[in-house]
Amino acid sequence: MKNIGIVGYLLFLSLPLVAQQRAVTETGEQVVLYNDGTWVYVEKDTLNVEEIPFNPRPFNRSKSASFRLKSKRIGIGCWIDPKTWKFQTAQSHESAEFEIDHVDGSMYALMITENLDVSTESLGNLAIQNARSAAPDLKVIAREYRIVNGIKVLMMRMTGTIEDIHFAYFGYYFAEDGGSTQFLVYAAEDFMEENLAEAEDLLNGLVSLNK
Repeated sequence: MKNIGIVGYLLFLSLPLVAQQRAVTETGEQVVLYNDGTWVYVEKDTLNVEEIPFNPRPFNRSKSASFRLKSKRIGIGCWIDPKTWKFQTAQSHESAEFEIDHVDGSMYALMITENLDVSTESLGNLAIQNARSAAPDLKVIAREYRIVNGIKVLMMRMTGTIEDIHFAYFGYYFAEDGGSTQFLVYAAEDFMEENLAEAEDLLNGLVSLNK
């Protein structure tokens, strides 16, 4: 399972990666070809939605999240449960500030902090575009705004395939004056579905230190 952490990391940081091949059908539609001979149509419509719904339920940090990570770049932090998650300063890419791994090694998280002056919705669209450079079949399966510890974030759940591995991604995207944050959890698709509550508990530790 260790290679899942590497591949998922590459997916969202848009590093060069040889993944599936693209092709064009005789009717002009783009498809993704997998190594096993199967194919799917390239997703084209998830960047353009008329309105992103708002979930009125408040989302708050878990009582077991007792340790706070603090960004050195922007006014953002995250509370984690040290019995469930372990962390380190990100080593592989300058945009990622923290790498957070589940203690059993099957689920991973990244906190990507940047001094970008963008809207939260634009940040989400950039994340989709970047991810599709490595996984052209990426699908957004859920998207909504949430209030998490008093801040309005964009929640997105996505699935995609790299090197014949099916991944699932669950992330919060947040931008305010002075910086942007992508906080996302990823794992093999089946494992994510089985452990969705733990992934959401981690994400719900996101806090603005400017409040």
